[in-house]
Amino acid sequence: MENQKSSSSLKAVVAILAILLVGSLVYIFKMTSDADVVKTELKTTLTEKESVMKDLQELKSTYDAAIAENTSMSDELIQERDKVVNLMSDLNKSKGDVASMSKYRSQFISLQGNMKVLMAENEGLKKQNTTLTTQRDSTVVVLGESKKYNEALVGQNEELAKAVEIGSKLTVLNTRGSAFKLRSSGKQIETDKASRADVLRVSFTIAENQIAKSGDKTYYVQVIDSKNNVLGDKKTEAFGDNTLIYSFLTNVKYENKTIQVTEDLRGKDFAKGTYFINIFDKDVLVSKTSFVLR
Repeated sequence: MENQKSSSSLKAVVAILAILLVGSLVYIFKMTSDADVVKTELKTTLTEKESVMKDLQELKSTYDAAIAENTSMSDELIQERDKVVNLMSDLNKSKGDVASMSKYRSQFISLQGNMKVLMAENEGLKKQNTTLTTQRDSTVVVLGESKKYNEALVGQNEELAKAVEIGSKLTVLNTRGSAFKLRSSGKQIETDKASRADVLRVSFTIAENQIAKSGDKTYYVQVIDSKNNVLGDKKTEAFGDNTLIYSFLTNVKYENKTIQVTEDLRGKDFAKGTYFINIFDKDVLVSKTSFVLR
C-alpha cells in the first residue's frame, strides 16, 4: 500500500517537472524570438536612417550647385538648403526609432518637392534672361543696320518694333503665398495652420528686362480664401469694360533689374483650405499661385 503511494507521488513529481521543463523551453523560445525581432527592427531603422541621410546629402549637393551659379533666386535657394542642413543635424542626433524615421522620411519628401519647384523656376528664369539678352543684342544690331539702309528696311523696322514691344513686357515669376504668426516681440514665424495665422504674405519676382521701360510699376494683388472671398481692401478698379476687385495694390520702382516684391496682408480668423493669389498688371493676369492652410 505504501509502495503504491510512493509510486503515485513519484509520478506526480515527474509530471510537474515535465510541465516546468516544457514551460521553461517555451519561455526561452519566446525570449529568443523577441530578441531577434528587436535586432531586426534596430537593423531596419539604422538602414533607413542611413538612406534618409544619403538622400538629404544629395538634396544639399543639388542646392549647393544651384547657389554657386549666383542667380537672382540665390536667397530662396539658400533658405531651402538651410532647412535641409537643419534636418540632417536633427536626424544625426535622433535615436533612429521607427516613428522618428517615418517623420524624417516625410520631411525629406516635402523638402524634395520644394526643391523640384525651385529648380524649375530657377531654370525658367535663366532661360528667360538669356532670351531677353539675345533679343536686346539682336535689336541693337538691326537698329544699327537700319540707319544705313533706312528706306530699304522700313518694313523690317516695323516688324522689329512689334518684336521689341513684345519683348519689353515684364515677366512676373516665383509667386508664392505663405502665412505667419506674429509674436509680441515682433518676430514672425511661418505657419501652415489657419488658427495661428496673423499675416498672409505674398511675394513675387519681376525678372530683369533691359529693353523694358523703367520707372514706377503698379500691380493689383488679389487674395481669395477657401470660401471664395476676396480678402483685404476689396477695392474695385475699372479697366474699360472690365472690372477688377483686388485685395491691395503694390507700387514697384523698376530699374530693369530683377527685383523681389513682398507684401503682407494682415487679418484674423483665417479659414482653413486653399488660398489663391492672382497678380494683375491692370486687368491682365500675369502670375498666380495657391497655398493651403490647415
